[in-house]
This record gives sequence, C-alpha cells and structure tokens, in this order.
Amino acid sequence: MAETADRDANQGLRDRLAEVYGQYARLRSDLDDLQRRLASLRVSCVSDDGLVRATVGPRGQLVDLSLDRGIYREADSDRLARTIVATTREAAARTAGQIEEMISGYLPAESGTVKFLRDNELRSLLGHHDAG
Repeated sequence: MAETADRDANQGLRDRLAEVYGQYARLRSDLDDLQRRLASLRVSCVSDDGLVRATVGPRGQLVDLSLDRGIYREADSDRLARTIVATTREAAARTAGQIEEMISGYLPAESGTVKFLRDNELRSLLGHHDAG
C-alpha cells in the first residue's frame, strides 16, 4: 500500500513539475516576444501646427525628425527649437505609456519599474521614498 501511495505522490510531483515548467516556457517565450516588441518600438508625434514630426525609440531617443517646408515661412528659430523639443518630449512620454502597457502583464502595478515608467523618478526604480 505504501508503494502505491509513494508512486501516486511521485506522479503528482512529476505532473506539477511539468505544469510549472510549461508555465515557465510560456513566460519565457512571452518575454522574448516582449523584448522584440520593445526593441522595435517607434512612436511619432506631430506638433500642434503640423510642421514638426518627431519619432522616438523605446528609450525616448530621437530616431527621426521631419520638418514641413512651412517652417521657412517664419524665421523664428527659437520657436522652431521649442516646437521640436516639445514634440519630441510628447513622443517620449507616449513611448513610456506604451511600454508601461506592454509590461503591465509581467510586473505588479506598483513595482518600481512600472512607477519609474510613470513618473521618470529614479527613486521609484530604486524603491526609495523620501519621508514627506
């Protein structure tokens, strides 16, 4: 009788191990897919006046900039510079939002990584909070 119980327990452990390994394999495959999607992420934003189009990569880095010919109608280079910066910032903010959505299924909502994507504060990533 004890041999049967041991075999049943061993089979139960084997079945559980196979289930856990299957879950791990699915998660690993999902993470590989997530990594590919993150690496290829590009987000574009167009300025309010339609003259500037900025495209950023997954780290918010500027990867493409298009300027409409209409920018030459006005010779205000400072305004153009501010428009480029603002448009690039908006694209970077949208990128962070998309990344947060992508990883939300893998990390708890209040994890340091998710908080960092939301507020861009290094303290969130490190898990340190100053006393108010």
